[in-house]
Amino acid sequence: MKHPLAALFDGAERIEGEIASRKAAAHETSSQEIASHGGPAHGPRTVDPFLRTRRTTDAHHPERLALMVSEVVEETSSTRTFRLRRPDGGDLPPFLAGQYVAVHADGTSRPYAISSSPARLDHYDLTVRRVPGGRISNHLVDSLAPGDPLTTSGPLGTFHHNPLFHGDDLVFLAGGSGVVPAMSMMREIVDRALARRFHLLYGSRDPGDILFREELDALAADDPRIRVDHVVQDPDTAWAGPTGLLTAGLIHALAGPLDGRMVYVCGPQALYPYALDQLTGLGHPRRRIRFEANGAPADPTRQAHWPAGTDAAEEVSVTARGATFRTRRGRPLLDALEDAGIRPEAACRSGECGLCRLRVVKGSVHNAEEARLRLSDPPAGYTHSCVAYPLTDVELDV
Repeated sequence: MKHPLAALFDGAERIEGEIASRKAAAHETSSQEIASHGGPAHGPRTVDPFLRTRRTTDAHHPERLALMVSEVVEETSSTRTFRLRRPDGGDLPPFLAGQYVAVHADGTSRPYAISSSPARLDHYDLTVRRVPGGRISNHLVDSLAPGDPLTTSGPLGTFHHNPLFHGDDLVFLAGGSGVVPAMSMMREIVDRALARRFHLLYGSRDPGDILFREELDALAADDPRIRVDHVVQDPDTAWAGPTGLLTAGLIHALAGPLDGRMVYVCGPQALYPYALDQLTGLGHPRRRIRFEANGAPADPTRQAHWPAGTDAAEEVSVTARGATFRTRRGRPLLDALEDAGIRPEAACRSGECGLCRLRVVKGSVHNAEEARLRLSDPPAGYTHSCVAYPLTDVELDV
């Protein structure tokens, strides 16, 4: 039966004809498909093209990956790298250097950047630093061991090199564990012999806090395309390198004129507004600065559009899927829903990916600045629950 709106669209008959041809193509035969279903490896069998397409999609963009920890490396006293593989030893879905996977554990999820090279798909390396009070990071660092299973999403994220727009002369400002996506980018340059220059300016609290220090120094010494400058805030007596913060003056002294180079920034939330001030103070255009999404705001009340006089500690009611519970105004809706046993799909937890998008049927919420909403979302009541805060009693369509 034709859709009643089909006639309103140009080319509708052509598209309907294409759909019909797909149905006809379902009668082709494939012994490989038969064998994969446990049937005989000979004789005709109908092949569903939609099923075949779904299998291809799931292989490259899976919702979930059931992986196993094959190795754990202690990077620093607070940081571990977990090497993850498929239990059957097969290759993992491709990714772009700088992307992340969401780790699902303890009824919630957290995004962690992949530190390994996208040229090596037999494993993903996730480098995780302990966060004070961190629900997942502490669990992983304290408990995860070789042989343990771990469930993740497929690779996600927009924080990666785009060869069409970013050029081949790059600067990366990293703070703390923000060096992890930079590590993946540098490893790819080496593994694929890319004609790309990469200058890492890496700020750490102290020399013992530097991740991948030996490998970073070896890369810089052995590969003329890669340059690494360490900057520490609290040096010991043996430290001979730059100290303090990544100020505009230090960035210029180490990297020279930026001259329109693409600058990537990844690190703790406090680094982002600071780095933006330093870079724009050097005259660097905002369009040539890329920030990695890095969590919900620590204090949404500090954002200019938080309603004056609204107490973030006061509780309101949330109704979703037939349940009603109380939560603080200053707590992201996604966190509150998960604690109530309602678990929307989620990945970035930073307002970017949109997987946790839901509709506010009644009441009002504060949409944080981090929310990358569609223009049509606010009028229709949609929000990204990871960076949405209930200002009143709300009813949600989840």
